[in-house]
Amino acid sequence: MNKNLYIVPYDFTAVGDAALNYALYLGNKVEVEIIILYIAKSSSDAVQATAKLTQLISALQPPASVNLSHVVKEGSIFEDIASVALKKNAQLVIMGTHGATGLQKLMGSNAMKVILSTEIPFLIVQKDTLPKSINEVVVPIDLTKESLQIVNLAGDMASIYGATVHVIGEKQNDELLSQQMKNRILIVKNQYDERKVKSEVEFMPRGGSYQKKIMNYCAQKQIDLIAIAYHSESLLPQFDTFAQSLITNDQKIPCLILKSKLASALYF
Repeated sequence: MNKNLYIVPYDFTAVGDAALNYALYLGNKVEVEIIILYIAKSSSDAVQATAKLTQLISALQPPASVNLSHVVKEGSIFEDIASVALKKNAQLVIMGTHGATGLQKLMGSNAMKVILSTEIPFLIVQKDTLPKSINEVVVPIDLTKESLQIVNLAGDMASIYGATVHVIGEKQNDELLSQQMKNRILIVKNQYDERKVKSEVEFMPRGGSYQKKIMNYCAQKQIDLIAIAYHSESLLPQFDTFAQSLITNDQKIPCLILKSKLASALYF
């Protein structure tokens, strides 16, 4: 994240405010341009939104390190959040879930459809997510190569905010799989050590819901950010309950989520 430009999809609701406030809070630590993005339903809606956003920005008092601007585009949240983020070369989209733009609900599987529309990472917050220091980041790893694609991005966030990364994985009954998991975790730990990123390793007991174990760990360690690579072999991956349960977790912890690429040619 050499050039810091964040996109905040905004809809004049409490969840949009939560996403914007979180982005402004992150801007206390880095110089960043934050673009507030409104996807309009019509040309008249766009005109009204432009006036409202101009007023909103003039009323805000962002940190000196933050430059605020806005973009209003008529279109669809499922296509145009990604298109604007790509056009602007954004490093991160900070988006609220359980929000809405007109009648286009950003809830559950629909939020996943937006996330899957681009390879730009998303940081998902909820209406009741409060801005707070990022001191502890959890990175759940599994036996897929794709799960490792969040490692560098989580390390970037940890470097910026001086956080500790908790690398967690599940214990395996099969000896070969157990060794594979240990090797994978060790590679990640060594990578963080080389980057001088503080990190810890924890193996979850085998059996039961992995997402529940992740959330229990988050509660025990007072985790401030969950970081995952989204990957699914499902024909309809937007219905993947694992990712959905993490981005809408009951603890209201923000979730950094990256759409993974096919990992057949990757080092891991």
